[in-house]
Amino acid sequence: MTELSPERARQAIVDHTHRLAGAATAAGPGTPVPTAPEWTVTDLVAHVGQTHHWVADMIERRITDPAELPTEMAGVPTDPGEWPAWLSRSAERVATACALDVPVFNAAGDERSGTQFWRSTVLNETVVHGADAANAAGRRLDVASDIAAALITNHLAMLTSPTWEMRRPESAHALRGTGQTLQWQASDVEAGWFIERLPAGATWHPATRPADVTVTGPAGSLLLIMTRRLPLTHATDVDLDGDTALAQHWLDNTAHVAD
Repeated sequence: MTELSPERARQAIVDHTHRLAGAATAAGPGTPVPTAPEWTVTDLVAHVGQTHHWVADMIERRITDPAELPTEMAGVPTDPGEWPAWLSRSAERVATACALDVPVFNAAGDERSGTQFWRSTVLNETVVHGADAANAAGRRLDVASDIAAALITNHLAMLTSPTWEMRRPESAHALRGTGQTLQWQASDVEAGWFIERLPAGATWHPATRPADVTVTGPAGSLLLIMTRRLPLTHATDVDLDGDTALAQHWLDNTAHVAD
């Protein structure tokens, strides 16, 4: 089971924002972010907090027309000492907004409701960029297995969504194939993701099947590998069986949507 309850997801947004704030404050504003090239920690904090406020604004205003999406971004404190409180407010605001059962624009164009889409997206942004902040601070980010598994599912849903080719045509084209298969298998939670690369595009299913390459490890490590926050060859708790080059090609041509 890889779907989080709304309550679990909303609380995880708040919790991981707190952890991100701590790591960002420890790292310092001008510190480069190795896993987000060309960003400093200040850029990272601004991106996450502004994303929280932007999504909350959209849900609170019940925006369903993409032409009416918010155009203004929240101001960011210039004093790093104010970051934790500012990020805490942004997280609480978006978590509250994500509890609303209202029609809202879904940028993926898939079968999820707008609120479901944005709840997963905000959690993804917070956790993955939390890994960036931890890396900048020389810390390790541990992600609970259920949260990591849900975000892997969200990641694959984005890569195969109706709008991905429009947003990232180079990625969508590179992921096409002639039947190559990849299996990602969590070792600490009952979850597996089977990917097939077809001429019309990549598809995935929540399943465990024989594949050309199988990557097995804790869901948290798989998430960081799949979002390119942890190099495949540096993951000591992950096993590879089969065509390693195929797995690396997949990673080289996919990305966290906001990186």
